[in-house]
Amino acid sequence: MSFLISVSRVVDAVNARIGKGISWLILLAILVSAVNAVVRKLFDTSSNSWLELQWVLFAAVFLLCSPWTLKDDEHIRIDIVNAALSKRARDGIDVLGHVAFLLPFSLVMLVTSWPFFFASYAIEEQSMNAGGLPQWPAKLLIPLGFTVLFIQGLSELVKRIAIMSGRLEDPNARAGGHQAAAEAEAERLLAAAPNAAPQDGAHLASPKP
Repeated sequence: MSFLISVSRVVDAVNARIGKGISWLILLAILVSAVNAVVRKLFDTSSNSWLELQWVLFAAVFLLCSPWTLKDDEHIRIDIVNAALSKRARDGIDVLGHVAFLLPFSLVMLVTSWPFFFASYAIEEQSMNAGGLPQWPAKLLIPLGFTVLFIQGLSELVKRIAIMSGRLEDPNARAGGHQAAAEAEAERLLAAAPNAAPQDGAHLASPKP
């Protein structure tokens, strides 16, 4: 288990670095969109390649940053249900989710998307839109994204088992995620309540003029 935890830490570090690097494509997508809009308004001209480039950039961010999102426990949960469960129950749900859903689905996507990409690359598939971009680079993002997501899913499974067995502290217990944010806000409100109560009482007890 110690070896698997060490490997998990390496996977986490690599995927976090990939995610942080790829996230800069959001800025590039904004610039491409802004330039495209300005050129279209000022010169009444545009190109499908500009529009398709925005889609490819968004796809790259969505697919290649998903392992980083999973690592930092920032994926969407039903907080009203999740908050009512014990820590061990939440960990058990995570293990079940990784084993029964995330890893099998990622594996299916890997098995089907690599042939999907290779077929597109073999014929040098181009966009059906005039002046569009080649299609195979965009299709390559699908197997790449699910490859790193599958590896990160294995890392998360190792960490969750180690946490439940007491061999590892949960790195996301208070560091981030929707649950941690909700708990921090609740603690802030509870801390502020005693200070506000005397003032309210004093206001109610003040004599009328």
